[in-house]
Amino acid sequence: MDLVDSSYLGAVALAGAVARALARGLPPDWRLRLEAAAPEDLPEGWLWLHAVSVGELLLAEGILAVLRDRGHHVHVTTGTANGLALLERRLAGWDGGTGRVTGGAFPLDDPRGLASFLKVPPGAFVCLETEIWPNLLRELEALGVPRCVVNGRLTRRSLQRGGAWMARAASRLTVVAARDEASAALFRELGAPRVELGGNLKADLPPPRPLHGGWAHLRRGWAASAILVAGNTVEGEETLVLEAWDAARKRHPHLRLILAPRQPRRFQEAAGLLAGRAFRRASEVWPQTPGAWEACDILLLDTLGDLASAYREGTLALVAGGWTWHGGHNPLEPVRWGLPTLVGPGFTNFEDLVGPLRDAGLVEVVPAERLGPRICDLLDSLPLRPAEGGNPVPYPEGLAGSLEKTVAILKNCLPPLR
Repeated sequence: MDLVDSSYLGAVALAGAVARALARGLPPDWRLRLEAAAPEDLPEGWLWLHAVSVGELLLAEGILAVLRDRGHHVHVTTGTANGLALLERRLAGWDGGTGRVTGGAFPLDDPRGLASFLKVPPGAFVCLETEIWPNLLRELEALGVPRCVVNGRLTRRSLQRGGAWMARAASRLTVVAARDEASAALFRELGAPRVELGGNLKADLPPPRPLHGGWAHLRRGWAASAILVAGNTVEGEETLVLEAWDAARKRHPHLRLILAPRQPRRFQEAAGLLAGRAFRRASEVWPQTPGAWEACDILLLDTLGDLASAYREGTLALVAGGWTWHGGHNPLEPVRWGLPTLVGPGFTNFEDLVGPLRDAGLVEVVPAERLGPRICDLLDSLPLRPAEGGNPVPYPEGLAGSLEKTVAILKNCLPPLR
């Protein structure tokens, strides 16, 4: 073990010891990782699939289904309390009665944290996007376990701040299925020995789960109204959306709003911004009559995992994250239902999707100061429910097929079925 490995191991071991000593006062995300342990009955050759939080867990659904259906036992881990809550809710559905899918928290990257996960070593480790953990990858390499990244995403900023520890970890990766050419080039620069283009798995996600029965009453109550669905808003964007919605209602007075903040920790803040308006929270008891929704103008979507399906209820979609922040969010969720979709100029993290979708006329980039007027103009001519036909919109050539490509890249890394 050279200086790079030993310095990281010393740092993470110290951090783990301090965290365990202070466990009671730590945030929930830290505590769940301190308590993480692998199931005791994992079979030989099990697959470790890691998705750091909610978005990555939803993204992993397609590849998880392929691995499960091929007969692999897959243990899914996540590193946040919100991710774990979603995992616990979805696990039975992802398993599909096969008994081959389990799940839990991702451990700290120190020897004590990893011990139970390596007692019966996995047949392969597959992680989403940029979950590169130096000590885990070192241990897996020593055990001869393939180490894979799918939907690999890397930015110049991440590359520059990763330092020697991240570079050493990347050098231990067996394969990276990068989501776009820019990320592929950066993974190669970081030192990953084998990098291939897998494409963005967001373009090959299975259809989202149906919404619960309470939505039927909302549909009837709002049947004659246009609906604006604003998804994945970050700080400052709820105010921007409300201002644009208020402006649009001067010309379209019956316009309704479904507002979905990105982070659960901001749900209460968003509810405070809606004080004095006629709104309901999706996390509360749903009324069982359409009349209750007729008196309501706004649904605050403060639940996890429902946004992709909720877009289908709308007339026009706003995919946030690009008006007060430089990053953006996934525009494919509303586009797949045929909703005209507006995004902000700061779509840095989704350039590989926004570019082709904009060229195909499926997404429009609108600056913040033009948002209200553009909503008004579009509502003048849009049907109330563009998604009523129920047929997903075909994506531009080159976006689809990422799941098939990714599985092909992983083929030689997966253990034989027993």
